[in-house]
Amino acid sequence: MSLKDKTVFITGGSRGIGKAIALRLAAEGANIVIVAKSVEENAKLGGTIYSAAKEVEDAGGKALAVQADIRFDDQVQAAVDKAVSHFGGIDILVNNASAISLTKTEKTDPKKFDLMHDINVRGTFMVTRACIPALKLSANAHIITLSPPVNVTPKWLGNHVAYTLAKFNMSMMAMGWAEEFKNDKIASNALWPKTTIDTAAVRNLLGGEALANISRRPEIVADSVFYIVSKPAAECTGNWFTDEEVLAAEGITDLEKYSVVPGAKLYKDLFLD
Repeated sequence: MSLKDKTVFITGGSRGIGKAIALRLAAEGANIVIVAKSVEENAKLGGTIYSAAKEVEDAGGKALAVQADIRFDDQVQAAVDKAVSHFGGIDILVNNASAISLTKTEKTDPKKFDLMHDINVRGTFMVTRACIPALKLSANAHIITLSPPVNVTPKWLGNHVAYTLAKFNMSMMAMGWAEEFKNDKIASNALWPKTTIDTAAVRNLLGGEALANISRRPEIVADSVFYIVSKPAAECTGNWFTDEEVLAAEGITDLEKYSVVPGAKLYKDLFLD
């Protein structure tokens, strides 16, 4: 189904995977609402809502930059209201904003625990809750949540309990919304990359250039989102997808173009055995 003039609301859309999704869907004619806190460039992470919006517009798309911290309900509602007022509705919600701390229990600061759960869990829930009235009016509504298949293998539960709990909660919500809103024809799916993705967060906060060089580019996730949201909502809902699964279903199995370093042995992402 065509994305022309459809409106996409993306949290954490100023950089990395969120920005890649914005640019990919804008290329299909979608209106892009970029929602994030960043109005000044971060030295380590780069990008602002304004620079991302400019990239969308330079590529021929329409963009609305909205500063919002999804931990605060009033800011969430204001962002949704601005999107609906500016573009006339919301057709696709991408829950991309997320906080990460790969720490064991004793090393997890209470503030970091709260941050991950306030953004990943509560923030995702409240953004979705605020978008539902607009999504119900869409002819082909989709919710995409960037979270993994729920994998209860002990190593994933034990290595970083707080982060695992936060991400799995996102995945459970994605599945819950598929059931809750099936009669409203709103699709809900979770999506997770099979490998690590080269983002500023990976380079500067997790594994540096070494990890980036055995990762894929964000465009693989963006292409996967495109294929999911292009399908009729009633026919594609209630899945915990990986990007490779989505592309394979489209007959795309040669993924070398997405590798940062062609031919490199790629590093499997968290939560995937």
